[in-house]
Amino acid sequence: MHNTIKNLLEIENNIKSNLNEINTLNYPKIIAVSKTFNIDKIKPLIEHGHLNFGENKIQEAVEKWTDIKIKNPKIKLHMIGKLQTNKVRFAVKLFDYIHSVDSEKLAKKIAEEQLKLNKKMKIFIQVNIAEENQKSGINKKDLNGMVSYCKELNLDLIGLMCIPPFNIDPEKYFKEMKQLSDSLNFMELSMGMSSDYIKASKNSATYLRIGSSIFGKRS
Repeated sequence: MHNTIKNLLEIENNIKSNLNEINTLNYPKIIAVSKTFNIDKIKPLIEHGHLNFGENKIQEAVEKWTDIKIKNPKIKLHMIGKLQTNKVRFAVKLFDYIHSVDSEKLAKKIAEEQLKLNKKMKIFIQVNIAEENQKSGINKKDLNGMVSYCKELNLDLIGLMCIPPFNIDPEKYFKEMKQLSDSLNFMELSMGMSSDYIKASKNSATYLRIGSSIFGKRS
């Protein structure tokens, strides 16, 4: 068995045993974040039947995934990195989900490109949950307005996404994201990475973005 499959199974078991403790069977989906890894490292997971993969650079994703997605139409590709408006048409063409919508300008561009391609993306609004100057995302005070704007554009807005600070216990931010999500009646919540996916799972994350714990350290 390839080590990426072993790692994935271990993560899945880890999530199940932790969530069983709090009496829930709502297991989150794992997005295998394959950025910087070549296709030889990804293929065993595809052959294993894993469906959700994440990338954060458009050009790399187009080169890697265009042919694979034609051959494997069930695969869902998630754009998890910062998306520039001049790359939106490539993103809409290739990806199924965009987790990083962080401005009205970007939302409007996605809506325009969707119409041209007759394709409906699933959209997350990225929230700057700790209000860090260097991070992308909508500030909490602007979130309601952003949600309304996305709905006016007829975007398929399914949930919220966050990247909490790296040097602080993320638990309080995950709890706050869950409260925001509930207040807006969203079903999906994208949060949790290799270092904190158990805490995210316990706070109702429905999509985890896990890279190095599956594929190993990036060079």
